[in-house]
Amino acid sequence: MSGVAGAFLLPSSRSLRTVYDELKHMLPKLENRGQEGFGVAAFMHEERFQHTKSCQPAGTLAGVDFAEQDADFRPHVAIAHVRTPSHRERSDADFQPFDNHKTSCRRLTACLNGALVNADELRKELHAEGHSISGKTDAELLLKLIESICQRDYWQHGLPVNYEKVFQDIDKGVDGAVSALLLDGLGNLTAFRNRGGLRPLEFMQTEDGFLLFASQNSAFSGLQGRVGKIRPSHIKHVNGRTGDCLEHFVGQARHSPKLCAYETLYLGNARSLVQSQSHLSTGHDIGMTSGRIVWPRLAVETSSGTIIVSSIPRTGTPYADGLFATLAKQQRALVQRHQVIAVNRSRRTLIGSLGERKSLIWQKHRVATNDVTDRIIVVGDEALIHGDTSRAVTEMLLAARAKAVHWAIGSPPIVAPNYYGRGIETIDELAFWKIWKRLAPETRQHSLRFHRIAPQTIRVIERKIALSINAATGAYVPFEDLPSMLPRRHEGIDLSALTFEMPTPGGAKPRRRDFEQIDSRSHLNENVCSMRP
Repeated sequence: MSGVAGAFLLPSSRSLRTVYDELKHMLPKLENRGQEGFGVAAFMHEERFQHTKSCQPAGTLAGVDFAEQDADFRPHVAIAHVRTPSHRERSDADFQPFDNHKTSCRRLTACLNGALVNADELRKELHAEGHSISGKTDAELLLKLIESICQRDYWQHGLPVNYEKVFQDIDKGVDGAVSALLLDGLGNLTAFRNRGGLRPLEFMQTEDGFLLFASQNSAFSGLQGRVGKIRPSHIKHVNGRTGDCLEHFVGQARHSPKLCAYETLYLGNARSLVQSQSHLSTGHDIGMTSGRIVWPRLAVETSSGTIIVSSIPRTGTPYADGLFATLAKQQRALVQRHQVIAVNRSRRTLIGSLGERKSLIWQKHRVATNDVTDRIIVVGDEALIHGDTSRAVTEMLLAARAKAVHWAIGSPPIVAPNYYGRGIETIDELAFWKIWKRLAPETRQHSLRFHRIAPQTIRVIERKIALSINAATGAYVPFEDLPSMLPRRHEGIDLSALTFEMPTPGGAKPRRRDFEQIDSRSHLNENVCSMRP
């Protein structure tokens, strides 16, 4: 879970701003994608690179004085990365942008948002060709793949690199979610989005002469210029000397790419647009639908206390706003919108071991007010993934003497791990499967229909989920209601987290592994086997 950004100062620009200024503007707006540090790689001609890395959140980049570090270093291009590393990417050596430390035109540095699902196969191929890979990050692996193609087809023959052909090989060989920026020793910048299209990559040509790239278009807010997106199986290549920018299709065939649902339901900055629809609007609409589901369960309690609608800051805010809008129509005098949960730190708690997550959750969240005594609290949130945050927040509110806590969950059950770089790698991490183990055999069988689960089975799962997090009730948004609220009625959105139907062939292998695990636990062989790819 991460984000990338890049800035290129065009030769025709007369702006007094620098590429560092542009990154200082963009990176804090990507902080929702990674709070455990940032890295910057910048280049100026005469083959000079400068790398900066920090374990502080991206917002602290504004305080970095690059001129003080080297007053003579005035780069025309820079790329940057904000990170929340996965379980296997948690050392200082894994900071991006990743550099190959070669000299002259063979110098390459890259940053990646996403994951290579077929990483193991690619590593074996590189080892067989005599390449060594010291780290475990997919960014290093992607850079090694690019380097090996450049060496094989161009460098050893003394030829200039044709990045269109290089990325044709990359797009053909890589399976997964890839949005990446590559900077070479000649100052050339290449932006690449692979054929799956699961990770976004946006660009802007500003009115004052910069080409900008970022993982979401909210990074450009406050700037003036022409915006667009890098299409799947495409590169944008910017010539380091002339600033000429060319777009190339690098795919073998046209695909039907899909943007990961987490980009809409979880990761999105409120200002970001997906297919011209804001995350704020999407969350608000889902929250209103959630309110219609929650209200019948609350109606019996309205005579016994005031209902306060709150959210998990900050991503749950639009969901709670929509939830409140619906509930207030039912009982305006008895429903209030207050933020009773606050955060002490911005770091997200989705990734990490169970013990680490629990510790961080209790450090991060707190009850923001004393005014919850004997109140009924309804918490709106975008999803219930692990259940750890929901349980901790419920316990905090009950300890503060709230009368009851209800959860309005802004998605259907999250049933599938994400094999494409979200840090949710096994079914054992998901609240749905923790509950599934404790269901009656017949209910377990019915629940394996996933997004087609019957309403009565969903009610059973909701009751079990509520019990597991110490809440009075928990309510999911029905799958059949969700598509109409997503951008373009979910056309081009990957919903595999809700359906267990993987968007690329590379997801089939870990999917089979997880279904074999389900099979071994369920003794429902016929049913489970029929659902395998």
